Amino acid sequence: MEELFEAYNRIILEHLKHPRNMGEMESPDGVGEAQNPACGDTMRLFIKVETDRIIDAKFLTFGCGAAIASSSVTTEMIKGRTIEEALMISDAVIAEAMGGLPPTKVHCSVLAERAIQAAVSDYRRKKEKKENSQDDR
Repeated sequence: MEELFEAYNRIILEHLKHPRNMGEMESPDGVGEAQNPACGDTMRLFIKVETDRIIDAKFLTFGCGAAIASSSVTTEMIKGRTIEEALMISDAVIAEAMGGLPPTKVHCSVLAERAIQAAVSDYRRKKEKKENSQDDR
């Protein structure tokens, strides 16, 4: 088990041992899910948005330690950012914030980027639907 963690730096280990913002969110404004079919890692990202700014983020992840750490780091990165700012966060930016990822774990930051995009897409879809239903009144 010790050899398993040797490939991870202290940032990844810290987020793995003490993940931030883990858990399901009640009444999220957007939910995004991303999966890696090759390894089975799955990340579900929940966002709460006010005036196009992400005020809260939570995650549920099934996967390896790097996937859990990527999820944790991602929630910290997107909190307080506008929707547009969050969409500019790439997998490379996430990996850099984690202090780098072993080559075999780079897919974890890609998973996080895709989850951000999916959560924002869901938020926008719900917002548009809500606005359209108000216009019908």
